[in-house]
Amino acid sequence: MYIMVVNCGSSSLKFQLIQLPAERVVAKGLVDRIGQKVSAQFMYSAGERSFPAAPVTAPDHTAALTHVISVLTSGETAVLSAPGDIRAFGHRVVHGGEKFTGSVRIDDEVLRCIEECCALAPLHNPANLAGIQACMRALPGVPNVAVFDTAFHQSMPPHAFHYALPYKLYEHDRIRRYGFHGTSHKYVTHTFAAAAGISLDKVCCITCHLGNGSSLTAVENGRSVDTSMGFTPLPGVIMGTRCGDIDPALVFHLMQHKGLNPDQINEMLNKRSGLLGVSGVSRHARDVDGAARQGNSRAALAIEMWAYGIAKYIGAYAAILPRVDAIVFTAGIGENSPSLRAVICSKLRGVGIELDETANQRRGVAHCISTPASRIPVWVIPTNEELEIARETYELTSNHE
Repeated sequence: MYIMVVNCGSSSLKFQLIQLPAERVVAKGLVDRIGQKVSAQFMYSAGERSFPAAPVTAPDHTAALTHVISVLTSGETAVLSAPGDIRAFGHRVVHGGEKFTGSVRIDDEVLRCIEECCALAPLHNPANLAGIQACMRALPGVPNVAVFDTAFHQSMPPHAFHYALPYKLYEHDRIRRYGFHGTSHKYVTHTFAAAAGISLDKVCCITCHLGNGSSLTAVENGRSVDTSMGFTPLPGVIMGTRCGDIDPALVFHLMQHKGLNPDQINEMLNKRSGLLGVSGVSRHARDVDGAARQGNSRAALAIEMWAYGIAKYIGAYAAILPRVDAIVFTAGIGENSPSLRAVICSKLRGVGIELDETANQRRGVAHCISTPASRIPVWVIPTNEELEIARETYELTSNHE
């Protein structure tokens, strides 16, 4: 069974064609600059074959998807005999609010609910909807499944997701902590449980999704019980361009004393802060770390703040869990930067963390990077959100063919 996993941005359509249950990636690619004045760009690979980037006509997501399906089914790029070989679409949807605690097959009611959640994720849900509607137009009758970034965190207890604001803001407007990166946190939790031989409903761990966007999650008995992002992806640990946790009264100070309006403040906190804002070098941790090693004091400060904040969250989550079976690093930085993992773990000596320097250098596989003497095991697990989406889509559609 071939499932196409679709992840749409406002001007992009990223896809993977995955064969289930073999879990084999057959093809993947990206249409970028959709609806822009310049030509859209198409990047594509099929198995071991990579094809040159090429301009395409893509005024909207439907046109982009039509081109993708044509490439998958015709000429030298073909991997399918016909469009009908695609048996289901799995969609990444950023926000499901409180309506969705898991993945669902998409019908008119689900579409309506996703649209309602656009107010909670105005930069993401409209694009996700555009991708869903493009798939429905391109292959009518083929099932579509929505996999929500927020769903894994719907198991948080009320004392973890409520804010200490007037309660009517929750009752009327559903203002609360939602959390994000849930598909990644779920995938690495399940992968760790299987690799460590622990029953999923018994596993307790702290998952650290560290990339340009970063979040940590406390997992108890296989379920999210707290997470660092909140109503939006802005709070929590320092990120590439996001500030993470700050005093909210700073917003009023900036308005009163700097004359900034809400849009300017929002843009600053989300796009000009974080590692970029402190270092003045880059939003990429590897570049900031490189500058710090060359003596750039602001870059060194940025890395110290970043690692310190992550260690604080890990310590806090270790305190609320009944035990910690592992600290799990994942995503771009978490998987690929041994030196930055070591900086974080050096701040966790109080909870007995000891890294194995040789194991910490390995990449690409799920493995333990701590010594036997470490009181809490530390793991690196490559995330695979597309595979998790494909698995959940397969589970919801394979019995309905």
